[in-house]
Amino acid sequence: MLNDPVGVPKPEWLDREDVNIFEDAVRGFIEKECKPHADRWEKAGMVDREVWTKAGEAGLLVPSCPEEYGGAGGDWRHDYVFHMAGSDMGVEGWGASLHNSIVAPYVWHYGSEEQKQRLLPRMVSGELVGAIAMTEPGAGSDLQGVKTTAVKDGNGYRINGSKTFITNGGTANLIIVVAKTDPSEGYKGTSLFLVETDEVEGFRRGRLLDKVGLKGQDTSELFFEDMWVPASALLGPEEGQGFIQLMQQLPQERLQIAVQGLGAMKRALRETIDYVNEREAFGRPIMKFQNTQFKLAECKTKVTLAEVFCQHCSERLLEGTLDASTASMAKYWVSDTQGEVIDECVQLHGGYGFMNEYPIARMWRDARVQRIYGGTNEIMKLLIARTL
Repeated sequence: MLNDPVGVPKPEWLDREDVNIFEDAVRGFIEKECKPHADRWEKAGMVDREVWTKAGEAGLLVPSCPEEYGGAGGDWRHDYVFHMAGSDMGVEGWGASLHNSIVAPYVWHYGSEEQKQRLLPRMVSGELVGAIAMTEPGAGSDLQGVKTTAVKDGNGYRINGSKTFITNGGTANLIIVVAKTDPSEGYKGTSLFLVETDEVEGFRRGRLLDKVGLKGQDTSELFFEDMWVPASALLGPEEGQGFIQLMQQLPQERLQIAVQGLGAMKRALRETIDYVNEREAFGRPIMKFQNTQFKLAECKTKVTLAEVFCQHCSERLLEGTLDASTASMAKYWVSDTQGEVIDECVQLHGGYGFMNEYPIARMWRDARVQRIYGGTNEIMKLLIARTL
């Protein structure tokens, strides 16, 4: 286990034997199977496909999946330590967190028994890699603006449209597609479809997008050109449930972003403390200067507050009481704070903080998108303001 620069005690709900064993397994897997390849994945723009299969064999994929569908029957506790480990150890580019905690839950919450039996065991094994296709060139945080359509055609649907900024888009072979089944109904006409891309015609992947950060993550464009899917691809018992399904799952997605931001801040603080203790200026370690001590004291305080709040929100999620407003607070405040903390850490590294060979530079690049995806932080504040 890496040194924790903050030292917030594990709460009782998290400090369980099965969770600790799972966390050790995740960290051991990342150390052996991910970290040695991180630089190569950054250059390639995506992780090796085989890492998904290996993670499945190790029992690390979709830990919260019910046992009857091949999972371990875990819960958010297991997801929490998975997200923390990935960010804390510097493998943000692997989109397994989205696969585990965002895509798969749609299947077991809303899927038919046939869909669960057919898809979930293959997500657990890594045979299927999940993605969710919401964002379009003209529709981001405003999901009511989705233009992709799904029109009934025989005993199925014909889907047309395009998506962009899709995490795992270059690899995923199970994609939840957000489409309008009745454009005249606005958000009430939105439906979700479970698309196995290996089994359809009219599906095309676009280019891997050249991002500022998270370069090891295969974010891409997707195109649906008269793509026909059977009626059994519809998620839920009837059309028009998509917007409700999305809204119900977004609190967990937004808390996930906060937890990943917390892990990144812990890593940044640890790296910076090590650096300022080793680096000397004017004949003594940088850590000996009062300005350095004050800046790191501020950073540690902010990270501590972030961890306590993430733990509070996690406990509420486990109890089923995490509301959209509180999840929005976690997402916006932690991601804003992540930017502040990591920027201070870059400053304390001096010129080396701007060099890609130093981990802090990558963390700085990777942190910026946290304030954008999952709903921009401006949208988070709108949601919070509605409760005032």
